[in-house]
Amino acid sequence: MTKHGAQTAALASPEPGRLTKWCSIAVLALLASACVKGPIASAPAAERAQIASSLTRDIAVLASDEYGGRLPGTDGGELTVNYIIERLQDAGFESGTNDPGNPWRAPVRLSSSEPKSSAVRFRVRNRVRELSEDAAVAFSPRKFTLVENADALFVGRLANTVREEDIAGKVAVMLGEAGVSPARRATLFAKGAAAVITVLDSKDEVASIRMARTRQNMSLGSDEADRLTAFVDSETLGKTVGEAQWDALIERSEDASFTPVELNSLATIEAQSDYRDFTSFNVIGRLPGKIPGSGAILLLAHWDHLGQCGPPEADDRLCNGAIDNASGIAVMLELARRIKAMEPLDRDVYVLATTAEEAGLLGIRAFVEQPAIPLDSIVAAFNFDTVAVAPSGSAVGFIGEGRTPLDNVIRKTLSDGKRTLGSRELAEAFIQRQDGWTLLQEGVPSVFLSTAFGSEITLSPYLETHYHSASDDVDVIELGGAIDDLLLHEELIKRIGNLSTYPGPQR
Repeated sequence: MTKHGAQTAALASPEPGRLTKWCSIAVLALLASACVKGPIASAPAAERAQIASSLTRDIAVLASDEYGGRLPGTDGGELTVNYIIERLQDAGFESGTNDPGNPWRAPVRLSSSEPKSSAVRFRVRNRVRELSEDAAVAFSPRKFTLVENADALFVGRLANTVREEDIAGKVAVMLGEAGVSPARRATLFAKGAAAVITVLDSKDEVASIRMARTRQNMSLGSDEADRLTAFVDSETLGKTVGEAQWDALIERSEDASFTPVELNSLATIEAQSDYRDFTSFNVIGRLPGKIPGSGAILLLAHWDHLGQCGPPEADDRLCNGAIDNASGIAVMLELARRIKAMEPLDRDVYVLATTAEEAGLLGIRAFVEQPAIPLDSIVAAFNFDTVAVAPSGSAVGFIGEGRTPLDNVIRKTLSDGKRTLGSRELAEAFIQRQDGWTLLQEGVPSVFLSTAFGSEITLSPYLETHYHSASDDVDVIELGGAIDDLLLHEELIKRIGNLSTYPGPQR
């Protein structure tokens, strides 16, 4: 039995003291953190210990082997949805779907494709050059997709400024950039690109993409177009289209005045996949406010993870996702319970647990396409993602700073609690990599406040070791900062939830 298997058995038939031991460790850690000098959060040590126990319980269940890495479209995904609904019902929430035919569960139609084969070819000066498998890979969201002899247009790092008439029907060749490439690809496809080639720095990166996509590649069922994507290493592409030309194009692309350039070559890309359609679910709960029509506060966190994601040769391949994002769900659920227990708010509070975030923010996109409430009625949205990383007393990362009318109330609440802001540069680097970004694009005031993203010194060790790895398990969670975050949001919700303290957007 693997390490994860042993944990699953412990949860199914508890080994004496196993889960209690996890909770005890968390409680002791929180008691110790309460001795840190200065007012960190507005709760005494005993209350923080109770919160730690509740968070540890939820994380241990959601990150157990029984839940199988919480992959949408699996039994583990179904268990996750049921657990979240049960906890929200226990907290006193009601269904928030506003759809009597689908209480609690908002259906999200997804398609899944598992790559089988692909080929990438360029015709340059009447000579066809097929790129080797180690240098190029392509993926189709359908059973088979082919783009044949299409003009290749180099767009560098551009997307929003590319004109539809320039890109329609062509293969866009873009430079890869961590965290923002998916959004750029989506923009290029929306403007009519027949396919998008993302240029990576090395063949090792191509191999990593190939490995990552051996598991299910999901897309929304509403994405009807065959969005054919390919990945090629820069050196190989340079040798294919001409090294001098390629080097000059890369250099020119860094200039602010750069505009897309024809590569004077025709690209052919094909990809074949195993394909299936299925339905997953967003979970939506609601706590009615005292004053109907006064707007709503939205709490959101993604419930999904990656299932089996470790290397094929590893003894333990199951990625349980304790920090990413069982911890975010746990904090959101505990916060919901505490909100229900306090004095009723004027405004409604909605809780949204999204599916398929890891596949490209698909669950929140589905919510935006068919919102349970009018998007313009949401006065504030707070995201919870990968929160169990930082110790108590850490600086707060403010993702979304300067983008919503919430800045003033957030800064005032931080100041009143003697909390400090973390690196704005670090926070900004993650703005497009979380569910709140999709809401921001629709004009919803959405922010992501977390001690986990306040400092590279805190975040980098997690990203370099446990992120999207089989080692992201219950024994590596750090709840001090997560509880600080929970208490900060509780105070913000009190202030924003009442018309007397937050009558509306403050600009």
